[in-house]
Amino acid sequence: MAWWCVAALLSLLCVGRCLSIQPYANFSSATIINTVAQDPHTGRIYLGAVNAIYQLDAQLQKESIAVTGPKKDNPSCTPPITATCTEARDTNNYNKLLLTNPKNGSLVVCGSIYRGICSLLNLSHVEQQIYYSDVKGEKTYVATTDENVSVVGIISTLKKGDEYLSVFVVGKGYGGSDSSKLISTRLLQVHGDMDMFENVVEASMVQASPFALRYHHDFHYIFKDSGYIYFLFTRIHGTTNITMVARLCENDTHYYSYTELQLNCSIASADNDRKTYNKVRAAYLATPGSALVKNLSSPSIYGALNASDKVLFAVFSQDGDATSSALCMYSLRSINLRLKEVIESCYKGESTSVYSPYSSKPEAICTTKREENIMEKYPCGEEFLPSPLASKPEYALTVSPVFTRKSMLTAVAVAVENEHTVAFLGTRQGEVFKITKVPVQACEQKTNCTSCVNQLDPYCGWCVLEGRCTRKKDCSRGGEQNAWLWSPNQQCVAIQAFHPPNISCKKTQQVAIDVSALPSIESDKLECVFSDTRSGATMSGGQVICALPNPSSIPPTPETQDYVAVPVKIMVNNVIEVAANEYKFYNCAAVVKKTTNTPCIDCVTSQWGCQWNTQEHTCSDRDDSVDRPNIIQHMQKCPQFGNLEPGLIPVGFRIPISFEGKNLENMGKTFQIGTELMKQVSEVTKDGAKFGFEGYEFAYNKKPEVNVSFYVKDKETEKKIDSTLQVALYNCSVGREDCSLCKNADRKYNCVWCQTTSSCIYSKLCPSEATQCPSPSITDIVPRYGPKKGHIMVTIKGSNLGIKKEDITRITVAGVPCTHKPERYSVSTSVVCEIGPWRRPPGDAEPFSTKGAVEVEVEGSKMGVSEVAFEYRDPAPESVEPTRGPADGGTVITISGRNLDTATKDDISIVVGAVPCEVLDFGPRITCKTGSSKGPSLPLKITVKYGRSTTEEVTNSTFTYESNPTVIKHYPKESFMCGGRNITVEGTGFDLVQRAVMRVRPSTDDCIPSTDDCRLSNVEFVQEAFFKNKTVLRFYSPPVKKMNENHSFKTVLQLDNTISNLTDFTYHSDPEFFNVTNKAISPGGIIIVNGKGLSNAMTAPEAQAFVGNEPCNVTILQADKLILVAPFHRPKARSRRQRRETSSEDMELVIKFGHGEWNVGFVHYEKKNEVPLYIIIPAVILPMVLFIAVSVYCYRRKSQQAEREYEKVKQQLESLEESVRDRCKKEFTDLMIEMEDHTSDLSEARIPFLDYKNYTDRVFFLPSKDGANDVMITGKLDIPENRRATVEQALNQFSNLLNSKTFLINFIRTLESRQEFNARNKVYFASLLTVALHGKLEYYTDIMRTLLLELMEEYVQSKNPKLMLRRSETVVERMLCNWMSISLYQFLKDSAGEPLYKLFKAIKHQVEKGPVDAKMKKAKYTLNDTGLLGDDVEYSVLTLQVLVHGEGPDVTPVKVLNCDTISQVKEKIIEQVYRNLPYSQRPTVESVALEWRPGSTGQILSDLDLTSQKEGRWKRLNTLAHYNVRDNATLVLSRVLHTQQSFDQNQDSHEEKSALLEDDKVFHLVRPADELDEVKSKRGSMKDKATTKAITEIYLTRLLSMKGTLQQFVDDFFSSVLCSGTVVPPAVKYFFDFLDEQAHKHDNVDEETIHIWKTNSLPLRFWVNILKNPHFIFDVHVTEVVDASLSVIAQTFMDACTKTEHKLSRESPSNKLLYAKEISTYKKMVDDYYKGIRQMVPVSDQDMNTYLAEISRSHTEKLNTQVALHQLYQYASKYYDGIISSLEEDPAAQNKQLTLRLQQIAAALENKVTDL
Repeated sequence: MAWWCVAALLSLLCVGRCLSIQPYANFSSATIINTVAQDPHTGRIYLGAVNAIYQLDAQLQKESIAVTGPKKDNPSCTPPITATCTEARDTNNYNKLLLTNPKNGSLVVCGSIYRGICSLLNLSHVEQQIYYSDVKGEKTYVATTDENVSVVGIISTLKKGDEYLSVFVVGKGYGGSDSSKLISTRLLQVHGDMDMFENVVEASMVQASPFALRYHHDFHYIFKDSGYIYFLFTRIHGTTNITMVARLCENDTHYYSYTELQLNCSIASADNDRKTYNKVRAAYLATPGSALVKNLSSPSIYGALNASDKVLFAVFSQDGDATSSALCMYSLRSINLRLKEVIESCYKGESTSVYSPYSSKPEAICTTKREENIMEKYPCGEEFLPSPLASKPEYALTVSPVFTRKSMLTAVAVAVENEHTVAFLGTRQGEVFKITKVPVQACEQKTNCTSCVNQLDPYCGWCVLEGRCTRKKDCSRGGEQNAWLWSPNQQCVAIQAFHPPNISCKKTQQVAIDVSALPSIESDKLECVFSDTRSGATMSGGQVICALPNPSSIPPTPETQDYVAVPVKIMVNNVIEVAANEYKFYNCAAVVKKTTNTPCIDCVTSQWGCQWNTQEHTCSDRDDSVDRPNIIQHMQKCPQFGNLEPGLIPVGFRIPISFEGKNLENMGKTFQIGTELMKQVSEVTKDGAKFGFEGYEFAYNKKPEVNVSFYVKDKETEKKIDSTLQVALYNCSVGREDCSLCKNADRKYNCVWCQTTSSCIYSKLCPSEATQCPSPSITDIVPRYGPKKGHIMVTIKGSNLGIKKEDITRITVAGVPCTHKPERYSVSTSVVCEIGPWRRPPGDAEPFSTKGAVEVEVEGSKMGVSEVAFEYRDPAPESVEPTRGPADGGTVITISGRNLDTATKDDISIVVGAVPCEVLDFGPRITCKTGSSKGPSLPLKITVKYGRSTTEEVTNSTFTYESNPTVIKHYPKESFMCGGRNITVEGTGFDLVQRAVMRVRPSTDDCIPSTDDCRLSNVEFVQEAFFKNKTVLRFYSPPVKKMNENHSFKTVLQLDNTISNLTDFTYHSDPEFFNVTNKAISPGGIIIVNGKGLSNAMTAPEAQAFVGNEPCNVTILQADKLILVAPFHRPKARSRRQRRETSSEDMELVIKFGHGEWNVGFVHYEKKNEVPLYIIIPAVILPMVLFIAVSVYCYRRKSQQAEREYEKVKQQLESLEESVRDRCKKEFTDLMIEMEDHTSDLSEARIPFLDYKNYTDRVFFLPSKDGANDVMITGKLDIPENRRATVEQALNQFSNLLNSKTFLINFIRTLESRQEFNARNKVYFASLLTVALHGKLEYYTDIMRTLLLELMEEYVQSKNPKLMLRRSETVVERMLCNWMSISLYQFLKDSAGEPLYKLFKAIKHQVEKGPVDAKMKKAKYTLNDTGLLGDDVEYSVLTLQVLVHGEGPDVTPVKVLNCDTISQVKEKIIEQVYRNLPYSQRPTVESVALEWRPGSTGQILSDLDLTSQKEGRWKRLNTLAHYNVRDNATLVLSRVLHTQQSFDQNQDSHEEKSALLEDDKVFHLVRPADELDEVKSKRGSMKDKATTKAITEIYLTRLLSMKGTLQQFVDDFFSSVLCSGTVVPPAVKYFFDFLDEQAHKHDNVDEETIHIWKTNSLPLRFWVNILKNPHFIFDVHVTEVVDASLSVIAQTFMDACTKTEHKLSRESPSNKLLYAKEISTYKKMVDDYYKGIRQMVPVSDQDMNTYLAEISRSHTEKLNTQVALHQLYQYASKYYDGIISSLEEDPAAQNKQLTLRLQQIAAALENKVTDL
């Protein structure tokens, strides 16, 4: 079996198990794979390859391998191979047969060596051999030694007597050194005296037939069903292949039942013949889905097909044609019925349908008529019955293909999904695809219903209630009606209609929505979402009923419309969109915005059914309950003017106009009329029932005639009244430049040619009309030359050439009469005539001149004479180039000569011999394109015909049609879709071709017949030849695009008119290259690039590779790898941008295949020391010698001094060493214990994420001066109830005003220009703005970008671009921080939140494991040296049994320290007891009391009481040790009503309470250093103090202990934040690209500056904030001690993001030294993160807006938007005058009346009267 076929089969075997695995599993073998088998029980896959057997798991991971070769062998030698076989050579072992036998756990393996001997291997461990013997002789030879001969087999059982034998049945072709046993049954056990693998059935007719060599059997498939074994193979019949299926009873011990049936796969072709695919390539037996069963059950001779019946799917090709193949289906029932017919016809004595395929006897074999039921008695034949049998060709089972393809199909597998059958086909190139034309398992890639169902993929459907494209089994309610919409049904849930269909934007009510294909929604939450407004919905009879939004929530009507279309979504469970459409809210007031002269009519006739108020002059919603005369609902009742007279008015002349009016009873008494062409209005007069005005002298000269509409308005109110008055205004002068055109004007215009003005004007404006027109004027003649025999057309152009065609009385050209052609006459401007022949005078008279003027005489004997002369002359074509061309024509020839342009292009025609030649260009030279000739010709004359009478032959040249160019071969025959491969075409006659073009278009052969996929595509890809000579053409293959996944392409060569099909030219999908990650290379070294499909259409000499700008030599190109030789000289970067974006060492590695170019990564050259050795040695040795000499001198001088100091220090060192040793040992022990149990402690907690509102409240407003009491967090506004509605409406108007970019930019600029608007105000203002604009984050982003561009320009111009975004000194910088916070919320929840929470919990856990001073906020375990507890506090760990009062008898064990204060103990108890509640829901320390009951009485424990220990003026906080609480003590935790009450209960009297509080100097573990008693301070010597200070430094080792414990958590958090390989939030990619794009526009912005911008915008502005404040994202409490450690990690994160190298010394802070080693690693992570983001696919503006819109939609309604607007207005009020001034100076603001709008809002919000 060919390797590509097996590769495809391997993919197909994985379909069932790997269908949902992405990316698809794969396995590569070192040698060609021959066979594939699968264990159905374990899913293991076995590959029979050359020299190896592989055992793979279901995911194609290698489990084991058995080596099978090469081994010494020769086909002529009989195994075993010994030294006597001198011809033995190392021979590859091709696997021929591979069968799994799960019953006994064995694998049957048969190879091509040792005459095809088989072996048994362990099915679980193929490297273990169960059985093998090569000494049994020829009876055990099973397979073939010929690598090209196919072998098939199947495990079976055979009943021999009363015993069932385990066997396998084999079918094989004939090999030169094989036996001729086509079919054999081989033992899988020892049976009597028969050995393993021995043939148990002897049937000479089938097994030892001499026909085996003649037939050339080629077996492709074997299967068994219902007691039969079937073989599918091809064999030679005459001179062609035929496909046969042979059937054999499984228990037939003599092969009496062996019968063959011919299978045909054919289709009708265009010439009514049948195209037969006669050679089977592969097959697959499967039970089809019910849909296919129904299709195959149409009436036929085989009857109905049952659901359990099986179908044989087979792929076929044609003999000798590797470019065409087909898929055909045969039901197994039809095969069995046809076999039954064939056998029965033989038993009936009829030999017309059957013959014996393996008998050389000429006599007929079916001569005896058997009894009727003989076949039922002997279903498997018998010795006395004829066998073997085969059907004759005319009785073949014939079907039509269900699919054809213009390439070789080599494998097929079938699966059933949703009762539909899907065929997976494999090609020779190893490609696998479905005939449904979609990629394998592409469901989850589709994100909406339309794209899901458009796949037509039977595996996929839209899961409505989950909002995703899935397989049916993956949709939780997929079995319910309409809950899963199957892709091929092409149906989605859709909103079809609304009831009512629309409504006024000022009203609201319920709406009923007709929804198609809506599933039942009972337990789910159903909602309607109108824009940003949600309302609950119910289902009723296929309709969804929901409430429309309130008018205040409806968006404003667009300026150019009279309605607003609001998007409507039907949602399930808040997040799943089921269907969407638009609902129209109309605005009657906007209807008349667009109208000009008829407001009432437009209002009442609008599609919304509005009504007109004549008093208020307004259009409003229709109200049938109102019946007032000023309310008009019908057009007939509108006040209006019409019926204007006259309807035609000339310019420049005043004509009175009259018109009528009606329904004017309630209108004013005086009116004015006007139009755009009038400079002022005119008074309307009334005369009885008629109205009129005196007219107007109009001026207009753009067109001859224009319609002018008049408006009429009430003089008193200035309001327009409907006017349908319209007049046609005309100008006689326009388009009538001469007298003839003027007189030709329509009489209704009264235009005259005025003699005074010499122009065409209105008759009453002319004092003297011209009665006759001037003589004609001739300006041009076309052509100016004509043949002497005449009879060509001449066009005469000019003016006053008559008014009508009859006015032309005579025409002469150069004195020769010219026949007028009336049908081509144009009034006044153009006359066409046919010239007569030039006449030679009779006799010897002086010849007439051939050149002369053109004369035209018109009516009235007026003569026009041209100044341009016309000349008679004869053309003389003399030569042609080229002189030969192909018979198919298409050659462009050029004719040269004298006077060739003697006519026009329309007058000439050219023939080559008798073949027309299409004229292309006409002039001094003539070009034409030859037509098609019937074949090669003799030299032909070329004739040029001018007009009707002049024919001229080319005198000096002829043209010869020669044989058409022929294409003999072309190479290479493949190209990648990127194109650009050098294609060479060899043939003959290419020198005749002028234009050679390669054309590629999608093939229409890749389709299922009679489907829409078989339509012709108009797409074409074209490439012209870049080289041409007589026998060779060279093209670059055109780049192409696939129309769908499985399209192949048809390629043709167009050689002028000759078309040649390149039938075997194939396009392959572009190769895939794997990324090379910063590989180090050396000059001339090897570079290996891995990939897939690299060699499908490319060779090593053609491929190109570049390192930087230097080419690499491509040495080896394989399917999966490309091997290059690096340049010997260090190259430069290919582009300036790449030089700027990468380090100086990194070089871009680029691969070019034709036009395709792939950047596969970066490489860098290894650094080498290039300094010569003779320079290095002296440079190193001499300084060393000098250094040693100086050192010795210094040492000897200092040694004595050192000895004196040594003894003095020795004592201190010994003491210090002992102390450090003990301390480090203790710290190390603690560290190991902590590391062991820390992770398990953390895993028990769940992560208490804050919801979106609380998250934004804390990020935006918690740092404000009011903290948690900020009005934005509380959401409480002090607004009187009677003003609340007014304020809300005004705030909505203010919101609309903020949505004006002009206003908002002016607003921000005004505020920032004020000195008192400080940094705190800017931060708070930006946060308010973020909340106010949260509903339109796309707009917010636009504002931010605009302000950032201004800020960037400011910093760049000031030459300090690196300072940008460093601090929040502007509003936009805080806006950016908020934008990042909003955009990264989901990323925090999905990715970075977990490692951050674990880090926080780890720090808290570690801190609380050691003593923490409650007063000084210092701890034994911390990362911050300033918070390090400097004393060695003695403590022990206690486990308390805590009983919660009122919550049952269960106790909770809690670990505490005996040195903890009572408050610290309470905190730890609350943490443990309420660990499943977030912090905000837990009781506080002050709200609980802790009682210890050591005996019969209980004792309330508190931090301070009368028993507290005193030390001078200091009092120590009580601890568990103070109360002597022991391990495992039981404590009771109870709630108290008031904190003070709890305090009072512990006091015996008021006096005791006063005594307790009189001294507030308390401490916990350590008293402050500056508060030590003076006495003690004086007693201590300086030596003691120095020792104390030195010993204190030892405790810094605790920082290392803490760091080591937390290192993994810190690394995990940094990795989650700085990993571009996983999901990067789109906002980060979008904003970083924005920075890159802007930096690219400025020359003084280098890479370091870009790095700083990115660092300032994301890590320092967002991540450091979150890292230092975990309570911004989690519902937790961060203590000061934990905060101190978080600050150290945050500082480390900041240091990692900077480009500055920090030089550390012993004097550096401990915090810096702590992470000094890791900083370089973190810096590289940051650099890689930025580079990774830069290389990602860009996020488009549309994608970003979609992402932001989704955030707006999901969260805006939760935020205190109204409060934010109110707070924003406070700033507008405070700086009101400045804002007003700014708006008044801005023309754009004036145009939009922003000042007026702000004043109106101020009036409403501040309840005052303005100056409006």
